[in-house]
Order: sequence, then C-alpha cells, then structure tokens
Amino acid sequence: MSAPPLPAEDVQTYPRPAVAEPMAHRVENFLGGKLIADTERAMRVLATHHAPTYYIPPDDVDADLSALPGQSFCEWKGMARYFDVAANGQTAARAAWTYVNPTAGFIGIAGYLAFYASKMELCRVGGVEVEPQPGDFYGGWITPNLTGIVKGGPGTEHW
Repeated sequence: MSAPPLPAEDVQTYPRPAVAEPMAHRVENFLGGKLIADTERAMRVLATHHAPTYYIPPDDVDADLSALPGQSFCEWKGMARYFDVAANGQTAARAAWTYVNPTAGFIGIAGYLAFYASKMELCRVGGVEVEPQPGDFYGGWITPNLTGIVKGGPGTEHW
C-alpha cells in the first residue's frame, strides 16, 4: 500500500525551535546511477522558514562514506560530522552529515545520515523529486507541496 500524497505545508508555520519527527513517506537518494538510500523509516527535521531535512537510518544507506575532519554546530541539534559519499565510481564531496550525539530533543536522529540534495543525482520523497534548499549551507529538500519563503537564498541567510 502506498503512502498518501505529500500534504500541503507552509514552511513559515514550521516550529521554532526545530523539531524532529518520523516521516510517513519513502525517501530515496541516487548517486553514480545507484540507489544509495532507500527507506520508509526516515526522520525529518522541521524549522521555521526551512525546507524539511531528511535523516536516513544508516542501515538503509548503501554507499561508501569517508569521514571528514571538522564539525559544525547547530543551536538545536548539536555538533555535526561530515562525509564524502561515493557510489559506482562517483564521489560527492562533503555531501552527507550526521549527529552522533545530538541534543536531547533530537535523539531520534542520532547516527542517521542527511544528504545535500544539490550533491546527489536525484532525491525523492514519496516518489516526488526534490529541489535543494537555496544556498550552500542548509540541507533541506523542497517538494512541490511546500509553500512560504524558504531561507537560504541571498538576503535570507541570517533570519
């Protein structure tokens, strides 16, 4: 049985502070002509003016991950670690990240992997192709069911 269509959502009504919740739709990721992530157990993080960011259980990822030095800090989730992602001879640099020890409100995404849609060949949620969140920092995935202003583009970086 397939999941219902993605519901209409306004990113301007997403919560602040951010929250993590289970995703009821299939999430897929392709690189090097290969399906590298395929799950119906994803979590998504929602925050005001952000496209949802999808976190995939590591057991549902079939790609080579190379850990990178350095970290970044999120005021809601804590410290993130980054990876190069490789499949079928293609490497996407600094294309995935995880929170190994996230803050208490985000324990549900601990060890899960998120991917920058801009660095993958194709990403889908519920069978719908996504567009990357604007800018080079945020990792949200924009689907046609979303309305409102998604931050990340010029002039929206510091909202």
